Amino acid sequence: MALQTVRPPTQDPREPTQHLLDPVRVAGQTIQLSLTVRRDSDGVWRGRFHFADPYDPARALSTAEIFCSDSEAELWLAVHRLRDHHIRDLFRSLDSAAP
Repeated sequence: MALQTVRPPTQDPREPTQHLLDPVRVAGQTIQLSLTVRRDSDGVWRGRFHFADPYDPARALSTAEIFCSDSEAELWLAVHRLRDHHIRDLFRSLDSAAP
C-alpha cells in the first residue's frame, strides 16, 4: 500500500491575507502598518493599508483598496515604491477624516 503524503491545505487566493509591515512614525507616535492582499474573482490582485495605534485600539484606520495589479509581485512593487512621507500622508488624511 502506497503512503499518502500529507499536504498542507492551500489557501484560497481570494481570501485576504494580512502582512505586517514596518511601523511608521507620525508626530512622534509609532503607528503599526499592515497590508491586506487578496485576489479578486476577476484575477486582479488588490490591497489596502491598515493603520493601528498600539496605545489606542479605537484609532484603527484603513484605506480603500488603493493597490491593484495583474500580479501579486507587481502589487508588492507598488507598495515598496511608496516613500515614508506618502504613507504618513495617507494616515494623516484618514485620521483627519475620522469622526
